[in-house]
Amino acid sequence: MKTSDLIEETYIALSANKARSGLTILGIVIGISSVITMVSIGQGAQAAIESNIQSIGSNLLIVMPGAQRGPGTQISSGRGEARTLTAGDAEAITENIFDVGATAPEVSGRYQVVAKGKNTNTSVVGTTPEYPSVRNVEMAEGNFITAQNIKSLSKVAVLGPTARDDLFGEGADAIGQSIKIRGMEFRIIGITETKGGSGFGSQDDMIFVPLSSAQKFLSGNDYVTTINVQVSDSNMMASAQENITSLLLERHRISNPSLADFSILNQADIIATASSVAETLTILLGAIAGISLLVGGIGIMNMMLTTVTERTREIGLRKAIGGKKKDINLQFLAEAVMLTFLGGLVGVLLGWTASFVISYFGILGTRISAPSVFLAFGVSALIGVVFGYYPARKAANMSPIDALRYE
Repeated sequence: MKTSDLIEETYIALSANKARSGLTILGIVIGISSVITMVSIGQGAQAAIESNIQSIGSNLLIVMPGAQRGPGTQISSGRGEARTLTAGDAEAITENIFDVGATAPEVSGRYQVVAKGKNTNTSVVGTTPEYPSVRNVEMAEGNFITAQNIKSLSKVAVLGPTARDDLFGEGADAIGQSIKIRGMEFRIIGITETKGGSGFGSQDDMIFVPLSSAQKFLSGNDYVTTINVQVSDSNMMASAQENITSLLLERHRISNPSLADFSILNQADIIATASSVAETLTILLGAIAGISLLVGGIGIMNMMLTTVTERTREIGLRKAIGGKKKDINLQFLAEAVMLTFLGGLVGVLLGWTASFVISYFGILGTRISAPSVFLAFGVSALIGVVFGYYPARKAANMSPIDALRYE
């Protein structure tokens, strides 16, 4: 049988009952579009998680105090609350660890901040001039904290845009104005660029002050709550973490690593873990949507079995005049594949459109990848072959005499 004849006969057979063919195709359309939409939502969530984690800094290690582990236990006690890290530890890391590009110690806490009759409860971070480069913070107006501010215990502050809006009104010119933290007046010297929130807190709703000023006027001690470490090369993250651990153990005079009074969070490990969770979620969403594809495939088999029954005499006549078993098998298989091909094509377009609409209106972030589209389309074609094989084989194996006698 010629290819052109096969295509023509397939078209005639499917168009003979347009309503039934259309409903069968609809099952595949729903399945394919659901798979593409669900996978795009999962991949969009994964991209958003990775972006949020990377927004807190590049090649970042976060050293936190208080990860004291006793023998035989995996439970950390007092993490982030203990007082074990100092600015001297940060200086030692910068001076002694070759892989480190910069460090930014910080002392943070939540305070009630007052300005011009307005007030807000927000996070106040005492830090150093290296903080913007380590934590990817950019300035929208004014300047960040300088080394001179640290040295002179200056009462100056840099506001995040959300903190600025809460205290002075949206988009207000706050440079040069003053705020009060714990009754002490701080002059505003800068406003940071908008970054948005993340799992580590929103830097838009923070107030930055010199580290020395925060220690003297706010926390009242020389300890820091976090040391942010930027590694110069992403490939050196693991080795830098090991070297920092060894250095701090030596400085804190701790011989047993299991009794370390600090812990180190590796940004690369956080991203890998979050990505793994997001990938699992994507697979789960795709599998759930894939059930509709299975239902669509069963619909195709049901239609093709009905078609074989209705065309029994036609099959008998074809075989009586010399029609080959291979040609009859190929014809019915082609009809099943054509149904899934058309359904897959429309489903891809519908899934793409649905993903775009969801992202456009800000309902959820989506990201469509070519592999997911090709996979969904390939699965639809495979379904046509798998669920069309049995009806086609049944038609090809019919006895021409029995088929011609069929009423």
